[in-house]
Amino acid sequence: MADDDAARETDETGSAGEAGEACGTDADHPARPWTLAVDVGGTGLKASVLDAAGAMVADRVKVSTTYPMPPDKLVTSLTGLVAPLPAADRASVGFPGMVRDGKVLSAPHFSTTSGPGSETDPELEARWSGFELATALTDAFGVPTKVANDADIQGAAVVSGHGLELVITLGTGFGSGLFYEGHLMPHLELAHQVFRKGQTYNEQIGEEARKEIGDERWNKRVLKAIANMRAIFFFDHLYVGGGNSRRLVRDRLDDDVTIVDNSAGILGGIKLWESDHVGVNDVG
Repeated sequence: MADDDAARETDETGSAGEAGEACGTDADHPARPWTLAVDVGGTGLKASVLDAAGAMVADRVKVSTTYPMPPDKLVTSLTGLVAPLPAADRASVGFPGMVRDGKVLSAPHFSTTSGPGSETDPELEARWSGFELATALTDAFGVPTKVANDADIQGAAVVSGHGLELVITLGTGFGSGLFYEGHLMPHLELAHQVFRKGQTYNEQIGEEARKEIGDERWNKRVLKAIANMRAIFFFDHLYVGGGNSRRLVRDRLDDDVTIVDNSAGILGGIKLWESDHVGVNDVG
């Protein structure tokens, strides 16, 4: 998963504004449709409204994620978070877990008692499993809402639309998104698969591991993870984002691997509406 709130504190407003200017948006008349873009993170909940070109119509709002976080509490928290923002025409929500057709299949962060790394609560796990998050947020926001994995949404902003493209995010954990000819494929929770020494990708190259072993050893692990991804997917291009992507030694990467600016992910909320993506809920 792509949850890396501390690293996402880059100047997203500037980045989105530049995107709008590049597309010729008139700042006095933001182009419709407007998209409410929501980022659900393990440590923070963030939202803003973007115009059709990706420029922010309003400053981003943010609150801390509190625990425990059952589904109804998340919906209530997000409803309160976005209340001060201008009315949008639609919404996109990035969620740190397995989501298919707007339904949550797993929510590793929110199934815990006090946040990432803490004990799993079986009751919370059961409440999240199968929760119709897109439906609940459509009702709460009052606009059609699409929900996808947070790494998938970030990836939608950066892929070229040619061939098989893989996006991985390096932050609190390990996120991934797979695209073919620009279309998002069903999400794969690679983060929780065994990587090495009986530990998962999250455990071996997440932020806690990086702090423990240092950047040099961490870089070697990431290169090994990339080699695994290459062997599994035979991707045409790999994009590496997330707050810790800046810690990679660029000259060790192959030509078909690109480090992307983490702030570019803000445009993913719009891209989610611009194409038919497999596994993303259809709002009719």
